[in-house]
Amino acid sequence: MRIAKVEKEGVVCLKIDGRLDAKTALQAETTVKEVLKEGRLLLLFDLSGMDYISSAGLRVILMAVKELRSKKGKVALCALTPYVKEIFDVSNFSSIIPITDTVETGLQQMR
Repeated sequence: MRIAKVEKEGVVCLKIDGRLDAKTALQAETTVKEVLKEGRLLLLFDLSGMDYISSAGLRVILMAVKELRSKKGKVALCALTPYVKEIFDVSNFSSIIPITDTVETGLQQMR
């Protein structure tokens, strides 16, 4: 798994490529916690390069959602591959986390 952190229009974008599973969840959690510790309130996960997400990966994203919502921040997911989108649908996470088709749409939703 690779995570790239980029700021676009005041939004922190985390592009996650590869597998987000039990082996890589700690790395992802550390990166997300660093963003939260900076006091950032807008977080966009770009999952266009994600091949797989396990329950451990879902937990990392849910942790970010809970933390940011408690601080009146926003989280969105964008550009999910069909398999990853299915995981979010089956787990019902897609009903609690905004999902957009593109990074640009995700950025617009953050405003």
